[in-house]
Amino acid sequence: MAAGSSVSDLLVTAREKVLAAMDPSLDTASRDAYNNDFKSILKQITSVLNNAAFDGANILNNSLPADIAFIADSNAGQTITLQREDLSLGGSIITLTTTDSIGTVSLASAVRTALDASIDNVNAALGRLGSKSKQVENHNIFVTKLMDALNTGVGNLVDADMATESAKLQSLQVKQQLGVQAISIANQAPQTILSLFRS
Repeated sequence: MAAGSSVSDLLVTAREKVLAAMDPSLDTASRDAYNNDFKSILKQITSVLNNAAFDGANILNNSLPADIAFIADSNAGQTITLQREDLSLGGSIITLTTTDSIGTVSLASAVRTALDASIDNVNAALGRLGSKSKQVENHNIFVTKLMDALNTGVGNLVDADMATESAKLQSLQVKQQLGVQAISIANQAPQTILSLFRS
């Protein structure tokens, strides 16, 4: 998303250069300066896109052979798919190429048309990326809550088992004490009967 936003900002800056280059009253030096700035912006776009990789994957520069699918359930049966968006120059979204020039009024006018379409396309691509990014973020929140619930459940089960075992232990201790008392009483009974005969 950050790289996509940077590309969008660079395209807006490029549009400013193009509009300035469309002024027919510019001298050659000024027109060349605008053209050099424009070409520098195109190089920056390529640089931003090539550095937009995360965990070895770059969905913005058409380097991945397929979309990225995230596992969305514990059985790995469902996925969330993050589609690639080819923001590279000369692609289907940014139709500008590295060879484009705004060195003349007519060239600047032609580039402006392609640039306006490219800006619209990038904004649409950013909308799609934002939507999928939010979906992945929401899924991460859900998975975190699910993990917390599972950990709590396992903890409760362990605590419940400990409580059960503790109750069993107390029950056995009470039975043992009652058994000892019963034997003690049984041992005292013959002594009481014998004492009756002695007197």
